[in-house]
Amino acid sequence: MSFSRLLVVMRARWRAAFLVVAGAIAVAVLLSVLLPRQYRATAAVLVDMRSPDPLMGTVLGTTLITGYMATQMDVVQSERVVRRAITLLGLAQDPAWKQRWLKDTQGEGEFQNWLTEEVQRKLDLQPTRESGVMSITFTATEPGTAAAVANAIVKAYIDTTLELRVEPAKRYNDFFDERSVQLRTALEEAQSKLSRFLQSNGIAASDERIDVESLRLSELSSQLVALQSMKAESGSREQMASVSSDKMSEVFNHPAVAALNADLSRQQVKLGELRQRLGAQHPEVKEIDSSMAELRTLIDAEKRRVSSGLVASNQMTSSREAQIRALLVEQRAKVLRMKGQRDEANALQHDVDNARSAYDAVFQRARQTSLESQITQTNVSILRQASAPTRAASPKLWLNVSVALVLGVLLAIATVMLREIRDRRMRTVEDVVEGLRQPLLVIMPKASTPRLLTHPKASPLKTRILGSFARPAR
Repeated sequence: MSFSRLLVVMRARWRAAFLVVAGAIAVAVLLSVLLPRQYRATAAVLVDMRSPDPLMGTVLGTTLITGYMATQMDVVQSERVVRRAITLLGLAQDPAWKQRWLKDTQGEGEFQNWLTEEVQRKLDLQPTRESGVMSITFTATEPGTAAAVANAIVKAYIDTTLELRVEPAKRYNDFFDERSVQLRTALEEAQSKLSRFLQSNGIAASDERIDVESLRLSELSSQLVALQSMKAESGSREQMASVSSDKMSEVFNHPAVAALNADLSRQQVKLGELRQRLGAQHPEVKEIDSSMAELRTLIDAEKRRVSSGLVASNQMTSSREAQIRALLVEQRAKVLRMKGQRDEANALQHDVDNARSAYDAVFQRARQTSLESQITQTNVSILRQASAPTRAASPKLWLNVSVALVLGVLLAIATVMLREIRDRRMRTVEDVVEGLRQPLLVIMPKASTPRLLTHPKASPLKTRILGSFARPAR
């Protein structure tokens, strides 16, 4: 149906449309008068999410703020907060609320549960966009009751927020206190074990002793290397002395041997002169021969003495080497033993450090939870107390009338359309052409127009002709 057709139909059936609109407005006015008045009291609180925690020093991230506000709204509407508010106001002992409970439930169920659900149903929360302000609104039939319940909800919410923070802190504090006692005992046992080990092994707190022993081991190793070189050299000399001591420089260049060789050379020169001058049988020649034999004997004896000195020196070097080697083995075992003791002491010290770290961490948490369990402030502040409203929030007469007018107009249009569908009339030129499927020959003027009939300038003939037409049905 076109808009022009709709206007024609509405104009033709305006009485039915008017009755529908008037009925809707009448119903709205009647309901506004009969329904009980509802009063809304609103309190505002600030949930501080930007300031750092006074104990932890942490700040909520931007992505957590929305979730945090949603959580706080759930807390305000929770059964725990509502029940606390009911207890603060003493609503459970109010006869009016009990009468309403008996009227609604006929005494079935628990009164406390019904009262909690009733308060939750009339509680409305509105968070302010992009801020931590939250409005808490309660609706009641009396202004004073609405304000009292809203303020009680705010106080119960603040107290519950504090409890939700303090109660876990108290439980954690008890746990950390017990755990800190256990860790302190473990730390004392580890320290005692380390002290006993150090005392029993004579280990100092520093590493100076093992450094001294390591230096001594290094010196003994150097001495052993030097003695091994000396032994190799003295051994070769001893071997040469046993084979041909005359060719050894130590024997040949020895002062006593050199002096005896010099005397032997002089005696030989003298013997040669005497033989040429006196002959081989001369007593002086024979005396010189015997003297030279004694010199040779002395030279041989001195060489043997020098050779035996080399042997003794080699033996002394070997003995010194064996002694240094034994000292080196003993020192090495001592250093290894001290390193093992030091490693065991380090392991015990590591156990002590771990026990101390664990104890310090738990003790720090125990102190922190102790402070949290004693906190008396929350991050919720009251911005506005709820006051008793002077005007009712509902029912609103003019709002209801406006809504009824809109709904009545829509209902009137629907009613008129339904009646038109059930009782179709030809009201326009298009209806004649489409309905009769015949060409339109002439359009007669409306006979029911009073202005044409009563117009002072209309002729009597025109008035009689127009008046003779039958009026269309409505």
